[in-house]
Amino acid sequence: MTPSRSRIEVRPVRGNRERDAFIRLPFALYRDDPNWVPPLLIERRRHLSRRHNPYFEHAETEMWLAWRDGRPVGRISAQDCRLFRARHDASTGHFGMLEGENDPAIFDALFEAAADWLRSRGLGRVIGPFSLSINEESGLLVAGFDSPPSVMMGHARPYYAEQLERMGFTPVKDLLAYDYDARPELPRAMRSMVERVGRSGNIVIRPLDKARLDEELRLVMDIFNDAWSDNWGFVPMTQAEVTAMGRDLRFLVEGDYIQLAYFRDEPAAMAVSLPNLNAAIADLGGRLLPFGWTKLLWRVKMRPPVSARIPLMGVRRKHHGTIVGSALAIAVIDAIRAYHTRRGTCRAELSWILEDNAGMRRIIEQIGGRAYKTYRIYGRDI
Repeated sequence: MTPSRSRIEVRPVRGNRERDAFIRLPFALYRDDPNWVPPLLIERRRHLSRRHNPYFEHAETEMWLAWRDGRPVGRISAQDCRLFRARHDASTGHFGMLEGENDPAIFDALFEAAADWLRSRGLGRVIGPFSLSINEESGLLVAGFDSPPSVMMGHARPYYAEQLERMGFTPVKDLLAYDYDARPELPRAMRSMVERVGRSGNIVIRPLDKARLDEELRLVMDIFNDAWSDNWGFVPMTQAEVTAMGRDLRFLVEGDYIQLAYFRDEPAAMAVSLPNLNAAIADLGGRLLPFGWTKLLWRVKMRPPVSARIPLMGVRRKHHGTIVGSALAIAVIDAIRAYHTRRGTCRAELSWILEDNAGMRRIIEQIGGRAYKTYRIYGRDI
């Protein structure tokens, strides 16, 4: 642990220059970590832009940088999400975007700034990290530091958890990421169940129709918002967020990356997969110019991804806990598995899964998934 050598100053991020310092800080902190993936700078700027990220339509956010001797050494954000407060706890705010050198003074100063801002808004508790929403990067990596993160998943230094716990933060919920070798077919018992239900003609699986992308994504999000509505911390995706997702997916994926299941002609389940862009951008250093665009387009469009991630899978609530519900979940996952393996993509990350989602964890583990990373949500009264 590096001792404090001089005074830490924490200031709110103001202007483009400080915003870029905020975004670039991890490049210095992880320069000797082979498993950290430099994010694309243009994507991070859009993520933090109130004009481009629809999250800011229902949340207020402040960001701070910690400075020492004129150099940024830590960062944090605090979020007041109105949708979360309306559904869950009106007194709870969020923190996120946490990075810093291994110095208690840095973490103390950052969290005091975030806590002061949250208290000024009438909040008495904070949980996180969320960067910025629970529907984006969630949780602090506490196990699985020995491999790179998948797309839209976080990385961290092991001492981050130590610093949080030193300050009195306690675990609230663990989120699990599963590594999945997609080459083996379904176990016989699962295959028989899906075939048995399928023979009845009641279940039909189809890929997303990219020609009707906006309409199809509304259907996907309708299933998602219903399927996940009872989950811990759930915040529904807004129409603006669905539209933004469509803009990104139009470039990234083919229709078969997303599978829809119908039960008795009613949309009943969905699964969304993404190419693991982290594998495609790891050597770009965060930049798309002058030649990064060419490399990225070639890697995404001209060859199958090395790996994929399934960030969303859901079955409508009325089928939860039923054989039909299990068959729907297995069927959409297997449809995605079959598509990717035909193209040569053999590994996937299924993430994130709530630690207490026993039903989904059982399905994933029965098809060979292995929990290999743990992301932890922490909380503390302020």
